Amino acid sequence: MELKVTTVDVAQSGVATVTLNRPDRGNSWSARMHAEYRWIMAELEKDDAVRVAVLTGAGRAFCVGADSKALSGYVGGDGFDTGLPKAAATPGHGVRREFDADVTWQLGLRFPLVCAVNGACAGVAMAIAAFSDIRFGMHDAKVTTATPKLAMPAEYGLSWILPRLVGLTRAADILLSGRILRAQELGEMGFFNRVLGPDEFAGAVTEYAEQLAALSPNATTVTKRQLYDDLLSSNPAASVDRSKELIGELMRHPDYGEGVRALIEKRAPRFGR
Repeated sequence: MELKVTTVDVAQSGVATVTLNRPDRGNSWSARMHAEYRWIMAELEKDDAVRVAVLTGAGRAFCVGADSKALSGYVGGDGFDTGLPKAAATPGHGVRREFDADVTWQLGLRFPLVCAVNGACAGVAMAIAAFSDIRFGMHDAKVTTATPKLAMPAEYGLSWILPRLVGLTRAADILLSGRILRAQELGEMGFFNRVLGPDEFAGAVTEYAEQLAALSPNATTVTKRQLYDDLLSSNPAASVDRSKELIGELMRHPDYGEGVRALIEKRAPRFGR
């Protein structure tokens, strides 16, 4: 696919950086961007060299939400259509039925997705960030669901994921008011893992992503699966039993032997791709 509104770069470290690239329009979300983003992630899933993906925005914004021109086209219309072609890529699908939908498919990706919110983040972009595995926020970035001011409901699963990230009371505030929040406030709520100033933001995101990329990709995928499987379960005993099964399986993987050798030799492990 020819990329017109996104870019992707894969470093030797195994970190893929995906950039929403419409800086003249605040990287506003469009059907084209939607299709390109899914295609990129599907291609990255096929590449065993990719161990982590970082999603960010070009320029001073992360993504200001749906393109205003596209939104105006729905006024007085018959319904909502994402505009995706029928043959659009389906990354993250097939892991769990619960993940096979827009945005939620990010939970099914085999690698961690780090969302680097470097500026304004609104609407669908907030959902994309929420369904990422790790979130970094630029200190003064403005974040909002935007939908209450458009007389619209909570979108793209935010009513499911936000209470799990920040708690029901705070999620109710965010979703019902649609107010603009600074990244620092969301960091205090637990939405962001880290909130940083502009001078340290990019470096910290890269350093963290490279730390993840240096770990066993097999173990990372398994642990990500455990995390979201257990989020959808209410059986702690089953979680313990499954973890014991997985311990036995991963002990037979070459990465375990390398991890033990590295521990004994007091060096960093060198896990295979």
